[in-house]
This record gives sequence, structure tokens and C-alpha cells, in this order.
Amino acid sequence: MNGRPVMRVSTQESPWVRRLLIALALGFMFLFLVLPLAAVFAEALRKGWGAYWAALQEPDAWSAVRLTLLTAAVAVPLNLVFGVAAAWAIAKYEFKGKAFLTTLVDLPFSVSPVVAGLIYVLVFGAQGWLGPWLAEHDIKIVFAVPGIILATVFVTFPFIARELIPLMQAQGNDEEQAAIVLGASGWQTFWYVTLPNIKWGLIYGVILCNARAMGEFGAVSVVSGHIRGQTNTMPLHVEILYNEYQSVAAFAVASLLALLALVTLGIKTWVEWSHERELRVAAELPPERPSAVAGER
Repeated sequence: MNGRPVMRVSTQESPWVRRLLIALALGFMFLFLVLPLAAVFAEALRKGWGAYWAALQEPDAWSAVRLTLLTAAVAVPLNLVFGVAAAWAIAKYEFKGKAFLTTLVDLPFSVSPVVAGLIYVLVFGAQGWLGPWLAEHDIKIVFAVPGIILATVFVTFPFIARELIPLMQAQGNDEEQAAIVLGASGWQTFWYVTLPNIKWGLIYGVILCNARAMGEFGAVSVVSGHIRGQTNTMPLHVEILYNEYQSVAAFAVASLLALLALVTLGIKTWVEWSHERELRVAAELPPERPSAVAGER
């Protein structure tokens, strides 16, 4: 040895510390994720498969499932359009009010979903600002499907935009400007340059938005009116069944939500794996030779 002190790398922990951290992480996941999820399915099947299927075949349960899927099917595409437009404006352009627009995008994160539902009741309710006019024209917003969709759109709006804004900012404007210089239109630039660069972030944002749309409770609970068979989504239907001491039926419907969550998690994992695989393949490809590119042209 040369007599100099050996310095230990700060990131190298002793084996017992690593094992302790891994055990704590696994214990936390088991206690707060795996165990509650297993309890949902165990309680749903407590009286056997017959009672489980009977609970799922009730008309009110199917109505709740249809309304949940309908709400997500409308809210997610709307947020897809709004989120991409907001992210593009914030990340690619400089304009007055940009900070205010960014704050508006983050507003649903800072406002309680219950408060968001009350806002729609204040605006569209019978005693609200637009209530008398809506009543005169026989238009129902609150305690009807449109109110549920509006509340869901509000609480899920930031997910796609917030996923795309940092991604677009990191990519910059060089490729878009080059495409425009070469004669591409705005739509062609978006379709052939911007969209391929943000596709994985966009898919990830859509997955998160869809998961929140199907599981939203607070805002939807305020504007729905809890009309069985008409304005109850799956989370609201679970609450009603549980309050009526129909625990097996409540957990049966809750198991459907859990299955949807597991499917969403599986899709999310696949998207992340595909993205990482694409990055590895791109990193392993050799750079194109100028002569070869010129020959192709």
C-alpha cells in the first residue's frame, strides 16, 4: 500500500443497511398496497362466486360501470387535446400571461375535488349563476351526466399537460424550426416532428388521466346527486352499497376498480419498458455516415 488513507465511496452502503432498506420498502408495499388489495378480493369472494357474480349483474352496478367508462371516454380525449395545446403553448412560445397559464394548469392540483364540485354547483345549480337560464331551456348540468363529465375534466386536466411540459421544454425548438425552414406546415411539423418526440410522454399522461377519471370520487360525488342507476359512477356505487351494509356487493364492484387499476399499472409498465427499449436501441445504432445519407438522397 502507498500509505494514503482509503476513502470510501459515499454511495456504497454496508450489506446490512441495504438489506434493511429493502426490507422496509417491501414491508411498506406489502402493508399498504398488497394487503389492502388482497383484502378487497377476499371480501368480495367471501360468500362465493355466486354472490360475487350476482352483485356484478345488478342493473345499478352495470349502470355505474357504463357511466364510469363513458365519463373516462369523454374526459380523456378532451384533456388530450387541451393538454397537448397547453403544453405546446407553454413549452414552445414566449408570451404575456405564460406564468398565469401555467398556474391555471396546476390549479386542479391545489384545489380540493370537493371544492371543484361545489364550484360547478354554484355555477350550474338550480340556485346558481346560470341555474335559472338552464331551467328555462330544460338543460341539466348538475345532478346529470354533463356535470359529472365537467367535474372529471377539471380534476384530470393537469395530468397530460404536466407530463408534456417538461418533456417539450427539454427538447427545445430546433427540430420544429428546421422543419418550418424546409417548408413544412404547422400541422406537418406537429405530426411528423413534435408528436414522435413526445409520444411516450403523451401515452403515459393519458394512462394517468384515465386512471384518475375512473377513480374520481370527491368532485363527482358533489355534482352527481347520487341517483341510483343514473348518476352513480363505480366509486359512488361502492359507497352506497357499503353504507347499506351490502359489503360483499360493495367489495365486488370495488374489485372491478382494482382490476382496472391493475390493468392500468400493467399498461404503464409496458409503456415504460418500451420506451427504455427504444432508447437502448437508439443508443446502440451507429451514426449515419454523410456519404450514405447523400447517396440515399
